[in-house]
Amino acid sequence: MGMTMTEKILAAHAGVGEVRAGQLIEANLDVVMANDITGPMAIPVFYQMAEKVFDKEKVVLVPDHFTPNKDIKSAENAKSLREFAHKQGLTHYYEIGEMGIEHALLPEQGIVAPGECIIGADSHTCTYGALGAFSTGVGTTDIATGMATGKIWFKVPSAIKVNVTGKPSRFVSGKDVILHIIGRIGVDGALYESLEFNGDGIKNLSMDDRFTIANMAIEAGAKNGIFPVDDITLSYLKEHTKKDYTIYEADADAVYSCELEVDLSEVRPTVAFPHLPGNAKTIDEIEKGEPIVIDQVVIGSCTNGRIEDLRKAADILKGKKVNSRVRVMIIPATQNIVLQCIEEGLAQIFIEAGCSFNTPSCGPCMGGHMGVMAAGERCVSTTNRNFVGRMGHVESLIYLASPQVAAASAIKGYIANPEVIL
Repeated sequence: MGMTMTEKILAAHAGVGEVRAGQLIEANLDVVMANDITGPMAIPVFYQMAEKVFDKEKVVLVPDHFTPNKDIKSAENAKSLREFAHKQGLTHYYEIGEMGIEHALLPEQGIVAPGECIIGADSHTCTYGALGAFSTGVGTTDIATGMATGKIWFKVPSAIKVNVTGKPSRFVSGKDVILHIIGRIGVDGALYESLEFNGDGIKNLSMDDRFTIANMAIEAGAKNGIFPVDDITLSYLKEHTKKDYTIYEADADAVYSCELEVDLSEVRPTVAFPHLPGNAKTIDEIEKGEPIVIDQVVIGSCTNGRIEDLRKAADILKGKKVNSRVRVMIIPATQNIVLQCIEEGLAQIFIEAGCSFNTPSCGPCMGGHMGVMAAGERCVSTTNRNFVGRMGHVESLIYLASPQVAAASAIKGYIANPEVIL
């Protein structure tokens, strides 16, 4: 009986020949990551177990949620990370001037690679599965244990095989694909399972599409999402990492709990309505109803703040003005992406259109800062969650969408189809 990609990676890191779904294993870790919310809570627990981290090259700290610091508490949290990083001599510590949103920064900096076993004290750590790694979010105590020992216990997840075929249309991106999937299976449709993507349609998904899809695997309840390593992945890795890595492929007779067929040519621009990522509606369904007037648009986050996302938004916004009733925030995910936006003229397009162009930060995604909403306000956002009170007041409403839908909506002042703009 064969193994899935996830099972092969976990078996290798547990030092055993094979593992099966439901089995408990202790796995060696390649990367342990925390941010300015979770890291400060993990540090005191860490010191109950050890004085030194297991490997200063493998522990990564990124203050990105409340940076630049919005208040005294967030400043103290960032200070605790900074002091810990310096005391431990960590190689990978990224703050203002070098920083970025963690799940965009780690792949960009070549810190994560195929075949690795990665944990992060943030639920969207599953992003790195786009590179063929097993990566998952864990709690603060697990992060402290990982920093101290370089090992952690896992229950091996069962897997759902997602067969991807076809080619997406011009205005369909990775965000639409994952919202389409979550809309079909629900927010608990892959509970503690691995979403394993396969099929010849994957070649029609860019790396940025794959990062977005893997990032939101958790929104279907998944333990992780993972893509096979192909020529597109290898090209990305050649540009971004110097690490040695191992490529794992699922066996032909691997066991899956079920299979899901996704034809990219049939996926339409999709929006998740409040208050769940699974409350998905196509743009065609939305256009049949009354216009949904909005107050705010956010384009950025670990889900959709990469350069390809911003290029797509700029294509929509170029030469146009955002609606006078709508405030629009553009938040590139890393400093390198900020620089690309300046060099390519995207920053000028955004500013001339009437958008704010902000420093890398998670910011408004979880109601941190730079975009907190008041009661009754509606926001179209390229972020990953639209729970009650996620971006501010409990009576505010969040609609999750792609950068193209978000940009079109910014111009129209209501949730709009990008196909009618270009």
